[in-house]
Amino acid sequence: MNIKAAFMAITTFVSVSGAFAHGNEDHPAAARTFDASKVQDTAFGREGDPAKATRTMGVDLADTMRFSPSAITVKRGETVKIVATNRGRLLHEIVIGTPDELSKHADMMRKFPGMEHDAPYMAHVKPGGRGEVVWQFTKAGEFQFACLVPGHFEAGMVGKVTVK
Repeated sequence: MNIKAAFMAITTFVSVSGAFAHGNEDHPAAARTFDASKVQDTAFGREGDPAKATRTMGVDLADTMRFSPSAITVKRGETVKIVATNRGRLLHEIVIGTPDELSKHADMMRKFPGMEHDAPYMAHVKPGGRGEVVWQFTKAGEFQFACLVPGHFEAGMVGKVTVK
């Protein structure tokens, strides 16, 4: 990764406004408001319009550091609402991305565990709570979802998204 790309990645993570901090349960979950003018394309899709979600998929998060189901399949172009339910006693999250992006984000979270941020491809979920991600998968391929709370990713809290 060149210097410019590294700077852009760090700037993106640090500058994204948000109401959540990894490892801190005291932040209230604010409802995300969809604004089509702010949607940005990524390597794994873009924020979806909740009014255009074609289906809802449930994913459970557990203190065993596993997701259930651990794999989901969607159609290219499909907008889905992923409802993440935390069945454990620890804070968990679901973050969608490419394997490389998630690995880099996990590294950053280990270095800066109190870093506050929020993005449309992630939901932080308190114990017993629920979070939602509405995402349009615009590109075919295999992507991942993971919990990037420090230590959880390393313990194997990773799932697979197949876009056909």
